[in-house]
Parts: sequence; structure tokens; C-alpha cells
Amino acid sequence: MNLVLSLSLVALFAVSVPVAVSITLASIFSITFASPLPLLVVPQKMFTGLDSFPLMAVPFFILAGVIMTHGGISQRLVAFARSLVGGIQGGLASSCVLTCMVFAAISGSSVATTFAIGAILIPAMVKQGYPVGMAGAIQAASAELGVIIPPSVPLILYAVSTETSVTQLFIAGLGPGLLVATCLVVMVQIWCRLRGYGREDGMGRKPILKAIGEAFWALLMPIIIIGGIYGGIFTPTEAAAVSVVYALVISILVYRQLSIRDLPELFRKAAVSSGVIMLIISAASLFSFLISLSGLPATVGSWAEASFSSPITFLLGINVLLLIVGMFVETSAAILILAPILTPVAMSFGIDPVHFGVVIVVNLALGMITPPLGVNLFAAAAVAEIPVQRLFLPLLVPIAVVLMALALITYIPAVSLGLSQLIGN
Repeated sequence: MNLVLSLSLVALFAVSVPVAVSITLASIFSITFASPLPLLVVPQKMFTGLDSFPLMAVPFFILAGVIMTHGGISQRLVAFARSLVGGIQGGLASSCVLTCMVFAAISGSSVATTFAIGAILIPAMVKQGYPVGMAGAIQAASAELGVIIPPSVPLILYAVSTETSVTQLFIAGLGPGLLVATCLVVMVQIWCRLRGYGREDGMGRKPILKAIGEAFWALLMPIIIIGGIYGGIFTPTEAAAVSVVYALVISILVYRQLSIRDLPELFRKAAVSSGVIMLIISAASLFSFLISLSGLPATVGSWAEASFSSPITFLLGINVLLLIVGMFVETSAAILILAPILTPVAMSFGIDPVHFGVVIVVNLALGMITPPLGVNLFAAAAVAEIPVQRLFLPLLVPIAVVLMALALITYIPAVSLGLSQLIGN
């Protein structure tokens, strides 16, 4: 079964069949030609994969991100970040990182962050003399915070596929997200000073008090969402629903940049994006069932225990594997396929599954800015209106910085687990 499953999936990927269709067809081929199971298993397992309360958070967070993008929230967050750091050299680039960090704490999506923030800040950076490739690279790298800082759709998918607590993962994602954001801010500051960019970034920025006043309701949103989850007021799924209601109220009644007539189109966009992810999840659920049935996790576990002598070498091997996988496989599919296989092996080495989930997500977030299939890469290039190849060279610096942060996250578990332990105590 494993051979048919693997060969079918690789062949379908090779001819550019969409991810969800590839996973489903490979599973059907495996059941038909290498298993006594009836084909009735296909709809049963695909439905079961979606029949999960935590998964309801995914479409809600996607809808919240769409509303924020069109409702004036992202523009006010940009103005606020610029008022804080825009007065220093490289402040515009630094405000890109800070805005993406705040936006990520609401939307949970890196692609939404790229379009919402990049549409404002990439042209602004280019106007201030930044090379367009550098501006696009900074935006693409900063937007990956959207899948690290909670609420994060990939963290939800890891939780569902490994039966790990979503709340614990959200708490664990905050430290690594802040670490990556800090590293990126330091990077752009050094980069701008070495290359002489961003000397006039303070032009056009608003006074801090005015920016805070205009962005007050937008800034309150992540406090409500994250604070509510960490404080035990509501679950991550309930927080997702709250974020949609809050974004609608602020965009329609406070900022008045949306009207009731705009909602059907926004709902349509969110439904399309949600449908793609949900189809991948349902297909991956079937795929994971067949993998478990075939005994592959136990085989991989035995191989890993024989090949790696310690958790240190195991994590190093996993990081290399995930960096390669992230370059070629969509993040959601990679998590749903690999997490159920790798997590039990990690636990056999004494690695906390929450820590391991954060390592997987940060690792695959890098795949979003690496060729050939980095989604942030293409999104940033589209916003900047340049060929994607012009981003390759400038992205080497952010990739190196995120790799250093990944090493700290991997080998210092307290970066991920420290906050949850503190809350627990």
C-alpha cells in the first residue's frame, strides 16, 4: 500500500495536479489496487476529517482577514507602526515587520498579511528609495509571522491532525513569533544602515498620539482575541467567530469603509479560500488514515530510533527534511501528511508535542518564502509588480536570519514552552 500511495502522490505532484486532488486520487488508487478496503471509506474519512470543532476556526479567521483588508483596519495598523519607528533610519522597513506582527495576531494567514500590508508598504518603501526587490523581500519575510504568531491556521491544523491542544499551541507560538519578529527588525536596521536606505523614512508619518487614536479600535482587536484565548474566556474557535463580528462592527460602524452591499463579495472571497483549505484537510485526513493503517508511522519510528542517537540529531534531521518539503509542498498539506507520522517519533525521543508543532510550523513558514513554490514569494511579487526572480537574491538575508531564529526555537524549548509553563504555574 505504501508504495502505491507514495508513487501515485509523487507522480500526480510531478504533473502539477492540485494538492487536494493529488492526495485524494493517490488514496483512491491505493485503496483500489493495494487494499481490501471498499471505496466507501473515501467519503467516510473525508467527512470525518472535517467533522471537528477546532477546524471551524479556519474559515472564521480567513473571513476576519478579508474584512480587515478591505475595512480600513490594515491601513490604520500601518500608520500606527510608522508612528512608532518611522522616524529612524530604516523605520519604514521596521514598521513593515511590526505591522505584519500585529496583523498576524488577528488574521492567522501569511498570504492575507502579504496582500493587506504589502499593498500599502511596498509602494511606500519604493517611494522612499528602497530597491523594489528589497521591499518585496522584507514584506514576504515579515508576512510569514502570519502562520507563527497565534491565531495561526497551520497551528490549528497541527493540533487537529495530532490531537494536541490548540490553546497550548497558541500560547507556545507567541514566544517564537516575537523572536522571529525581533530578529527581522534587527536585520532590517542593520541592512538599511549598511546600504544607506531609509534615511527619509520619517516623512509623512503621523504623530504617535494621533496614530494611536485612529488605530485604537484596530489595536484592541488582537488584545481581545489573544487575551480571550489566554485568559480562558473563549476557545480558539469561539475567538475566531468573535474576530469576525468585531471586524465587521469596526469596519462598518466605526471606520465606515465597508457597507452591507460589500459583504457578499467579501464572503465569496473568504468562502473560496476556506474551501481550498478544507478540501486539502479532508483529503489529507483520508491519506493519514491509510498511512496509519499501513504501519508507516511505526516503520518511520523504528528507522528514526536506529538512525538518530539523540533528540539533537533527530531535530536536525527533521529541520533539513522540512526545509526541503516546504520548498515543494503547500504548508497545510505538509502538516496534515507529515505531522501524524513525525509527532509520535518525536515523542519517543522525549520531545514535547507542543514544542515539536511549533518547530514544524516555523520550518514550513520558511517554505513560504523559498522558491520554487513559496506562496508569499509570489504574493509579494504580485503586489510589487515585478518578476518573482527579482526577489530571490534579496531574500537570502531574511532566510538566513529566520534560520538562526529557527535554531534557537528548535534547541531552546523554553522559547516555545516558557509562557505556557509560566501560565500553568
